[in-house]
Amino acid sequence: MPENSISYIVKRSGKRVLFNEHKIMQAVLKAMEAVREPDEKDAERVKALVVRKLNEDFDERMPTVEDVQDRVETALLELKLLDVAKAYILYRNERARLRAQKAELTGGKVDEMDLDLNALKLLEQRYLQRDAQGDILETPSELFWRVADAVAMAELKYNADPKAAARGFYRLMANLEFLPSSPVLMNAGTTRQLSSCFAIPLPDDVDAIFAALRQAALVQKNGGGTGFSFSRIRPRGDIADGLGGVAAGPIAFMRIFEAAMNAIKQSGRRQGANMGVLRVDHPDILDFINLKLTRTMQNFNLSVAVTDAFMDALEKGGEYDLVNPRTGKKWGSLSARVVFDSILAVSWRCGDPGVLFIDRMNAANPCKGAGSIETTSACGEQPLMPYESCNEGSVNLAACLKDGDEGRELDIAKLRRIVARAVRFLDNAIDINNYPVKEVEKMAKATRRIGLGVMGFADALYALRVPYDSEEAEQLAERIMSAISDEARKASEELAQERGAFLLWRGSDHERRGKRMRNSGLTGIAPTGTTSLIANVSSGIEPNYALAYSRTVAGGGDLLYLNPYFERAVEDLDKDAVRKAGKRGMVLHSDDLPDEIKRVFKTAQQIPPEWHIRIQAAFQKHVDGAISKTINFPSNASVKDLEDGFLLAWKLGCKGITVYRDSSLEQQVITAGG
Repeated sequence: MPENSISYIVKRSGKRVLFNEHKIMQAVLKAMEAVREPDEKDAERVKALVVRKLNEDFDERMPTVEDVQDRVETALLELKLLDVAKAYILYRNERARLRAQKAELTGGKVDEMDLDLNALKLLEQRYLQRDAQGDILETPSELFWRVADAVAMAELKYNADPKAAARGFYRLMANLEFLPSSPVLMNAGTTRQLSSCFAIPLPDDVDAIFAALRQAALVQKNGGGTGFSFSRIRPRGDIADGLGGVAAGPIAFMRIFEAAMNAIKQSGRRQGANMGVLRVDHPDILDFINLKLTRTMQNFNLSVAVTDAFMDALEKGGEYDLVNPRTGKKWGSLSARVVFDSILAVSWRCGDPGVLFIDRMNAANPCKGAGSIETTSACGEQPLMPYESCNEGSVNLAACLKDGDEGRELDIAKLRRIVARAVRFLDNAIDINNYPVKEVEKMAKATRRIGLGVMGFADALYALRVPYDSEEAEQLAERIMSAISDEARKASEELAQERGAFLLWRGSDHERRGKRMRNSGLTGIAPTGTTSLIANVSSGIEPNYALAYSRTVAGGGDLLYLNPYFERAVEDLDKDAVRKAGKRGMVLHSDDLPDEIKRVFKTAQQIPPEWHIRIQAAFQKHVDGAISKTINFPSNASVKDLEDGFLLAWKLGCKGITVYRDSSLEQQVITAGG
């Protein structure tokens, strides 16, 4: 082996990195795999020749990546490995084509991050900063540096080093180990707000309701999702002004809010999300339940706030009281079974309304003296008091794996390191935030609620070869969330020692437990729709909807995209069988694939609803807030199937449930297969 004096090479981005001879062998072996059985001896010969040529050709000047690749081509040809040379050249050309596509998306800039092309397209469309003419100003790595630098500035308030913090925050994001929510990625370093979700209270007063609408519009315009409870508004037909007027009721105001929210795009790029809640004991509850049947409120998720009293009446087959929120007095009564059946029937038809177990949420509220929880974030993951907000982010569980003695295993130590830094990141974001509503700022700094969640759970299960619908997955979910919760609490306690406890700590449940905390709430699992696409992993704790999908490209033809974990698992199997499975988007009925593959690589529709709920409940045991999770039912599911699911969620301790029966909506976001 010739002596090597090359220590560094220059990447395309201009960054200097250590020269790694082993990567030459890896590239050659990969080219061999495309045409014949890999031969390590031949790959070793190529590497030796490349190293010799580099040492001959470069003395003081550092070689570039292109210089190294040029000499790999030359070495393959000199050693008469012509078929391998052809495969290597074709692969290199394909990579060059892909880099050109990526550079086009970032205004011609070369970026050191090798993101998936779909992730880069998403960043270009929604997240990368632009100038007044619409030209892109940053690459993905520059985006992450912008966010890291902005969030790290909070360190100055506590006499800490922002540069060191920024480096740590950048590594978290650039390694795709943790990503904050979209408002942070879009807005950090600007004058817009960073929180993901807000609860805007609606008093029983027309002037106050329209003032709240203005506040909600400001929140939405700046990138936040809003949760509303319409439960305080007097019922339709009640007295309106003491002069013979008749109240319009909460549904009329909901339609006004829908129209206003539909007119607003966040940062000019996307519509915000909303949650509309009505208590089950409100006199207008049946009108609320049937709202989605009128094909309105399409920009709202709807949930019924179900009380313990209602669930008790349902269990006993009795009635429960309706209460006029204006007077606090009984308005009438309804059969709990009739109301529950109405919820089930409409959910079966169109997926809404979901159910929030509101008394359970309030029992878990650590700041009971400061107010009651009335609503949640737009997707249900954060129960919120009036004017409370939450900064959210998610740990990528697929990045928390390592090689063990028996294959891939969970790296708990790495998970804990990520969590500790992520808690600091999210707490910092509270201090540097630009709040659009002063009442929200006051409440945010009083409770300092953050929502640390996860993404990539289904992909992590694939990598670990654990079926989603199994006790092993259920136990793993508990183990993961227990570790996250434990480490988040430790990090919050350390921050409280360093920076002080949250303002409402006195009298809180945390004080009663003897725990001085920086944050009143720490965890909540968001849907991670776009952030999981950036990380190229499954969303939240959802199963994958499909293993593959096809996309029609300009000029004709389809490109097949396979789940990367599935692709790696089947790389040695029959390619025709794999392609057929990919076109269907699933493997369950693929006779040509091994039973082990079919057992592990199930998709959302193939997992019994019971297991969707059991996994949600397993995570909920160690989550402060709640969980955004859709319980998927097949198209032929009955209303009774939905009932069993709702009651199981109640029994297992979930804080809410949202169901979706396949094909129950005219338009679906994702379609499996080709």
